[in-house]
Amino acid sequence: METKDKIEHQSSELGSIRIADEVVAIIAGLAATEIKGVAGMSGGLAGGIAEMLGRKNLSKGVKVEVGEKETAVDLFVIVEYGVRVPDVAIQIQENVKRAIESMTGLIVVEVNVHIQGVVFPNPEPKEEEHRVR
Repeated sequence: METKDKIEHQSSELGSIRIADEVVAIIAGLAATEIKGVAGMSGGLAGGIAEMLGRKNLSKGVKVEVGEKETAVDLFVIVEYGVRVPDVAIQIQENVKRAIESMTGLIVVEVNVHIQGVVFPNPEPKEEEHRVR
């Protein structure tokens, strides 16, 4: 999900402060991936399979709406197999809210977490068995 090009405006005695939607989206994406159990951000469903994005595309798995003083965030994530999904989702919500509010001063009114997929651990490679000695 891509963000809009809208920019948030604030006024101060010295002038105005503008925070782009993309900045809020990157903060949210980084805060979400800090949580244990999050495998990565999802770029949406490609052919029915969640497409996992690398660190360079964190804002692509985030959709934000930024107003003058408030923001709402939608996160599309892929979790690791074996984690308790509700616990991970709550930790994502709390961490994203804390990061955005502390870094931008915006009030976070919603953090919606959309679980798009599950990543299974890679089995350890077995030693090659030789049929002939």
